[in-house]
Amino acid sequence: MNKKVLVGAAVFFAVIVFAVVWGMALQKQESATKLREVQAGTGTIRETVSTTGVVEPRNRLKIQSSVAGRVEEVLVDEGVMVTKGDRLALLSSTERAALLDAARLRDKKEQAYWETVYSKAAILAPIEGQVIVRSIEPGQTVTTSDSLFVLSDRLIVIAYVDETDIGRVSQGQDATITLDAYPDIVVRGKVEHIHYESHLENNVTIYHVDIIPETIPKVFRSGMSANIDIVVDEREGAVLIPAGAVQNHDGQSVVMVKNPQGDAQGTYVKVTTGLQDEDLVEIREGIEAGTTLLVHDDSFVLPENSGSGNPFLPQRKKR
Repeated sequence: MNKKVLVGAAVFFAVIVFAVVWGMALQKQESATKLREVQAGTGTIRETVSTTGVVEPRNRLKIQSSVAGRVEEVLVDEGVMVTKGDRLALLSSTERAALLDAARLRDKKEQAYWETVYSKAAILAPIEGQVIVRSIEPGQTVTTSDSLFVLSDRLIVIAYVDETDIGRVSQGQDATITLDAYPDIVVRGKVEHIHYESHLENNVTIYHVDIIPETIPKVFRSGMSANIDIVVDEREGAVLIPAGAVQNHDGQSVVMVKNPQGDAQGTYVKVTTGLQDEDLVEIREGIEAGTTLLVHDDSFVLPENSGSGNPFLPQRKKR
């Protein structure tokens, strides 16, 4: 009886050992399959402050009439570019309109006389710019307080920058602009001015930053929502690796370097990181370009690259 018990115990122990060994082997194999090789590359990395904003005129000027009267002709429409001194509309003063209306009922010659000696008042453009609002039509009666047109000297983008990021933004920095309405159109610009007064939006303190576009596409309209990326730092020829390849061990940044012997687990190497964007991180010390790293599959997906260039080159994020 004791012999049977001993045999049963031995068999049970053997099964347990086999299960443990088999489980460890499966775990090791599974761990190995989750790692893939990635080589450190070189390229340019940009650190950006991403925010939202709005397209607005830099100088918005309302055009009013110096006399009350009736609109006779409107000479421009919205979207038209005008120069200083261009005629925008012609008005008859209240007195002229009354005289002409009375003469029209009596005699055409008298009407022609008053039209000659009592000329129309011209509304002139005080600046060079674009007509962004036209508020009048022929025959409409206006007063001296009515806004007839609105002119804009040029459209800019106002970026709303969080106070935690405003310290990294400075005049002259490059920026890229996209519109919610036209996400495929990318416009380059520069930071022109950082406003001194703060604004509170949704309990968040922000500062307005003026971005001047290099070119203004025809699709730009005042009031359009914009997405802005301000380049606050940039490195050329930097050693770049996937951001997910960097791990934190005991407060230090490390990467897993493939062993020459082909060990699937690799060796952890301490690194010093630099700039980082959504996909890549700069390595300043620890490894060189061409070093083969082991990266978990779920930690990073290579940016799409249809060409033959380095896949680690910065890719604009998809919106």
